[in-house]
Amino acid sequence: MNSYIAIDWGSTNLRAWYYREGICQQERRSESGITRLNGRTPAAVFTALTEGWPVSELPVVMAGMVGSNAGWLNVPYLPCPVSLSDIASNLTRVENRGWIVPGLSMSHDDNFNVMRGEETQLLGAAQLSPAACYVMPGTHCKWVREDQQKIVGFRTVMTGELHHLLLNHSLIGAGLPQQLADADAFRQGLETGANDRSILSRLFEVRAAHVLGARPRESVSDFLSGLLIGHEVALMAETFIRGERAPLTLIAGSSLADRYQQAMTFSGLSAQLLDGDYAFQHGIRSIANELDH
Repeated sequence: MNSYIAIDWGSTNLRAWYYREGICQQERRSESGITRLNGRTPAAVFTALTEGWPVSELPVVMAGMVGSNAGWLNVPYLPCPVSLSDIASNLTRVENRGWIVPGLSMSHDDNFNVMRGEETQLLGAAQLSPAACYVMPGTHCKWVREDQQKIVGFRTVMTGELHHLLLNHSLIGAGLPQQLADADAFRQGLETGANDRSILSRLFEVRAAHVLGARPRESVSDFLSGLLIGHEVALMAETFIRGERAPLTLIAGSSLADRYQQAMTFSGLSAQLLDGDYAFQHGIRSIANELDH
């Protein structure tokens, strides 16, 4: 299927692409994520977003929080372990407008987890840059294990959200000036976080250090970022990778990719880099192809 409409509908943002004969004709972006509908229905947002596009003629494939219990339709999760091929064969039709991709879930005594949207990136990544483990940074970073085209398990680490909360809604970030990029501060935080498992006892030091003049007040954000990412990668290398040193695939945009690559190098991990948007587009295209069969 070379002609289709792809929609990545998350919590805060919405992006759509119209493809004709394999070529993107137009891309549209909106801030009308599922948590920002401002009283409108998802159907109304969809209509406005796709105005002028041939939605009645082409398959429309949507992924992300649009399929959550707060979205357009609550689409069931596929429990792991699950074959990647099962994703495209378990789409849910919504109001005769399009198809929603199911998310994935884990339900074990030691790991309750869900994802929506990342499964489409994984589908693309498995074809573009196959690996035994995928790392997907973001507000909630996903660490995913694959074995013979099956997603066998994953963990979620709330590093991005924790950084935002601490910097904007806690004493750590209270009264700080505008933050500036500081590569040295990030590396210092990374080293501290990677080498110290007692990260909870180190968080207040982020504030104390600048109060006592030991760290510039403009560099708190980058130090905190390094502390959290360094700790995440070191912890997951120990508990999720478990000593394996086979190359991972890091699915991310350039900014987060650089930070995670630094942390991985420090923790002795090797990663192949794959752009997140490229992985999503490849995954959604493979789903559209299945609709044509």
